[in-house]
Formats: sequence, structure tokens, C-alpha cells
Amino acid sequence: MNIQYKKGVLELCVLSLLKKHDCYGYEISEYLSNHIDIADGTVYPILRKLKKEGLLSTYMQEESRGPPRKYYSLTNLGREIYEKERAAYLKFAKKVEILLEDDENDKE
Repeated sequence: MNIQYKKGVLELCVLSLLKKHDCYGYEISEYLSNHIDIADGTVYPILRKLKKEGLLSTYMQEESRGPPRKYYSLTNLGREIYEKERAAYLKFAKKVEILLEDDENDKE
């Protein structure tokens, strides 16, 4: 699959995961790499960018085993942007799907 397709939706995927619950970076990376073929280290620059834009906040949490982990959570702005971007993406994806289905129907 074209890497540009993935790049265009990874931020939205990260926001979607964080809308469900707070996560630490490795947890987000593992989840996404199990569902989307992404390279190691892809998620961390996205997390830094989203935090810089005010869409995420972070906090440290002690773990029973191992060092504290940095958790990410959506800010109010992050939730607002997620909802807008989600709606725009789904509308776009629906139009692409219709276009591609029409292309298949033209061949019959």
C-alpha cells in the first residue's frame, strides 16, 4: 500500500485511540502496528506534533513493575479536532469508495 495513504490517516488513528482511553506511547505504537503496517518509531513524532499543537497532554504514571510511563490524553481541543477530522475523513472515504465502486461497475 502507498505509504502516503497511511501518513494521511495516522494522526487521526492516534486521536481515535486516545479518545477511547489514555495510552502510553509504546501501547499506541503496538496497537497501530498490529493493525496497520507501520515502521518502528513512526508514532512518537506524531505524538510530539499533536502535543505541540495542544491536542494532547501528558502525565507520568508509576507502574507496579518498571519505570513510570508517560501517558497521553486528549485535550478538549484534541477532542474537538478529532470529531471534525473524523467527519471530514469519513465523508472523503465514502466519496472515494463510491468512485472506486463506479470504476468496477464500468468494467462489467
